[in-house]
Amino acid sequence: QVQLVESGGGLVQAGGSLRLSCAASGSISGIDAMGWARQAPGNQREWVGRITSGGATNYRDSVKDRFTISRDKNTVYLQMNSLKPEDTAVYYCFTVVRTNTYWGKGTLVTVSS
Repeated sequence: QVQLVESGGGLVQAGGSLRLSCAASGSISGIDAMGWARQAPGNQREWVGRITSGGATNYRDSVKDRFTISRDKNTVYLQMNSLKPEDTAVYYCFTVVRTNTYWGKGTLVTVSS
């Protein structure tokens, strides 16, 4: 089993920054990728971005140049800059281990205008 615990969410004004963290534990040998998704109220969960085991990153277009994903061992980070009210959502981290995807419970980010 794999456990993921997110932290770092909160309330921030538009234009501000937040850094989310997600620590993975358990049977995590062979992580293929780690990343983030989000779900705004009334919307479906959407993919935000990921970092592969080789360090390559990919992002959805709406967060490119504002969000940065990094990884240190079994912890993945999401640095969010120039936040907008439309970034308000519950942010979930995920990890892919040998084709299985595991999810954290989420952390709420609220961006006020």
